[in-house]
Amino acid sequence: MDCLFFRHGIAIERQEWSGQEQDRPLTGKGAARTRESGKGLLTLSIRPTHILSSPLVRAHKTAAILQSVIRSKPKIRICAELNPTAAPRTLFALLDALPADAVALCIGHEPHLSLAAGILLTGKPCSGLSLKKAGACLIHIEKSVRPAAGRLEWWLTAAQLRALA
Repeated sequence: MDCLFFRHGIAIERQEWSGQEQDRPLTGKGAARTRESGKGLLTLSIRPTHILSSPLVRAHKTAAILQSVIRSKPKIRICAELNPTAAPRTLFALLDALPADAVALCIGHEPHLSLAAGILLTGKPCSGLSLKKAGACLIHIEKSVRPAAGRLEWWLTAAQLRALA
């Protein structure tokens, strides 16, 4: 299985948003940069078979943008396991239930995604890992999804993904 962790695009700043935190949307710039990062994924021949999104609006909108850019069109599945308050390890059971040949695109938040990535790669959270907004990493998992079972294929910022586009 290949697991692609993708952080949501640039959202309206918390102090500028008067609504509920879960409803805070992407900015126009955030949507545009997300679209360009998605084009970079195409250059890397990423073709997700599953799109999993946090229930927060900014992540779901990021998922919808990526779905529109990616040539394969899997449906977006909203997953509580990608909520930023969820324990990172809760994501593992969800991923492990997918087919062995799946390419899972997981859209979420920091530090949740990088904590999950660190645990997949080393067996424990790694403080030096961080995904930038509209940035991504690809982790290959040979058998079951468990701590230290992943192999890092790449870790790219949004600027690097956009340069690939």
